[in-house]
Amino acid sequence: MNTILSSDELGTPKRKRVVPLWRRPQALVFGAVVLVAVMLSGTTWVVKTGWGKDVMASVKWSAIKVSTDMGLTLQEVLVTGRNKTTRKDLLEALGVVRGAPMLTYDFEKAKRRIEALPWVQYVRIERQFPDTLAVHLAERQPIALWQNKGDFELIDEEGEVISNAQLEKYESLIHVVGEDAPDYVSGLLELLETQPNLKTKVIAAVRIGGRRWDLLMDGGINVRLPENGAPAALSRLVDLETQSQIFGRDVKVLDLRLPDRVIVRRAPTALRKPEPTPKGQET
Repeated sequence: MNTILSSDELGTPKRKRVVPLWRRPQALVFGAVVLVAVMLSGTTWVVKTGWGKDVMASVKWSAIKVSTDMGLTLQEVLVTGRNKTTRKDLLEALGVVRGAPMLTYDFEKAKRRIEALPWVQYVRIERQFPDTLAVHLAERQPIALWQNKGDFELIDEEGEVISNAQLEKYESLIHVVGEDAPDYVSGLLELLETQPNLKTKVIAAVRIGGRRWDLLMDGGINVRLPENGAPAALSRLVDLETQSQIFGRDVKVLDLRLPDRVIVRRAPTALRKPEPTPKGQET
């Protein structure tokens, strides 16, 4: 959805527009040609005569004044792609002021400020003459919650940290642990997508030794994946669940690191010997 930043947000009263000039495309094109000609001729003259920066600055500001008199001043900001980024943060990063000359807006500085915002992946800014600035945002998509030194942070598919605020909205995302976990979580999720029924049971993943993953299932079972051959290991796990409903048993660990077997460790409660039944008591 397109978002128009309002007059109040841009800060200063909106000037009355010179409608006849702005709405005549041929007049606008002619004016733009004149501006370019003035600036280019001024630059050429300075180079040929060896005059200094003062002359060039004079030519530049004369062109800007002409553009302002023509009505080429910022009046509206049109934003697309904004979902998570707040209006306040975006406006501050844009640094726009209503009525400022369109030709003096510093796109590169604004781009750097906007792309430094936590949710913004990249931005494209364009002038839409005579009076509009178009801002096209691409925001980061959260894929996991990363537990890092006791704190949680939201990360995107590139492993970049997005935010550590309002994380309760993203509790349903997989939790990952490990110093290098953000670098490998996209690959893990792609792997789990190959086994969708299994993916829904995974609530957390721990990166072990920078080499492999342990998966924590929703029933508390720890699944140890191998460093190599993880896709085949997951297929074996799905077959095991289909054949014996292993996730419903008293199991603590399923070790899939060996290619030809599954090592099962029972939960402590399942290993206890049954209490002897007192004599005379029915069983």
